[in-house]
Amino acid sequence: MRRTFLHRVALVMVTGAVLAGCGSSINHAVSTVDSTVDSTVDSTVDSTVDSAGRPTVDSSGRPTVDSAGRPTVDSAGRPTVDSAGRPTTAARTAGSSASSPYPRTITHDKGTTTIPARPQRIVALDASLTEAVVLLKRPLVGGISSEGHVKGFPSYLGGAVKGTAEVGPVENPDLEAVAALHPDLIVSATDRHDALYDQLSKIAPTVFVKTTEPQWRQNITTLGVVLGAENEATAASAGYHQRAKEVGDAINTKAGNPTISVVRFLDGPTRLMQNATFIGTILKDAGLARPRSQDVDAVTLDVGEEQIRQADGGHIFVTSFSGGQAAKERFERNPLWKQLQGVKAGNVHDVTDETWMTSVSVQGAQLVLDDLARTFGVDPARA
Repeated sequence: MRRTFLHRVALVMVTGAVLAGCGSSINHAVSTVDSTVDSTVDSTVDSTVDSAGRPTVDSSGRPTVDSAGRPTVDSAGRPTVDSAGRPTTAARTAGSSASSPYPRTITHDKGTTTIPARPQRIVALDASLTEAVVLLKRPLVGGISSEGHVKGFPSYLGGAVKGTAEVGPVENPDLEAVAALHPDLIVSATDRHDALYDQLSKIAPTVFVKTTEPQWRQNITTLGVVLGAENEATAASAGYHQRAKEVGDAINTKAGNPTISVVRFLDGPTRLMQNATFIGTILKDAGLARPRSQDVDAVTLDVGEEQIRQADGGHIFVTSFSGGQAAKERFERNPLWKQLQGVKAGNVHDVTDETWMTSVSVQGAQLVLDDLARTFGVDPARA
């Protein structure tokens, strides 16, 4: 619509000039119109990103409304909803993205990268980014499937990764395997592969986010721009935020605002999961209360058996990762564990580490919401 309007304005201007005897040919006039409109539209698209190449965002890094019609967000970071509580039309649109044309230059954590065309052979070198590419329905030829003792792509990704080659492990990606896939884009994170950036950039255009877990939601928006999937990213974010609120509200209403503790057992220190973790952001987005030891803007609090009381909560969700089962059994034998209010009330819940801790994705977050809804017996609010 904007391009049509600009064509009309430019045609009026050029026609006026021709009638006034400026001597320009009609063909030249039409060419002028096209170049004027293209320049104006490109300028308008460019104005929707900041100096770092990201969509205009609020203080929390969430996208705000812009001249391309992408939605605003409320104070909690959720897209504006209509009177029926549904995301706005712009937030619901999940069709082909109305993105700026390629080639486009992306400013990212390691510099700037020019992507000549919309990527068709993508390699993602982090499990979280692998799931993000799948979420945005873009062609993923290679990826990192998982971490630690877990092998293979998560079952919940289904056929979406049927043709995706494993190029891990994440600690030491197989660069020869990456190159053999002939990617036209590589995505990873600085805190994962900082030392490999130059080598990867020689294989294909490479874009790095800073990290994954603390900013997993922001990374969806970033990849939406990189992959030409802005609308898909907006719709996925809107759907997640809306569902998190609905499930959280239902739990608080039914269970009287329960306090949720999350404990992760490892082959080493036992960790209480705080707000800056993947699970911490989900519980915060759902509006669920946390114990004092975990309701802080940090990642984890490591505790020994003598500090076991800090793991207490109205409901205690526990996971075990790579050798953590032995530590879990030791804790459970400790008399201090048996004195926790959540334990005495029978509110200890074993959940899967693969989804609650390591998925770091919208898909994983949706499964966490499934677990929460099932535990408290509320409507899962699945669309």
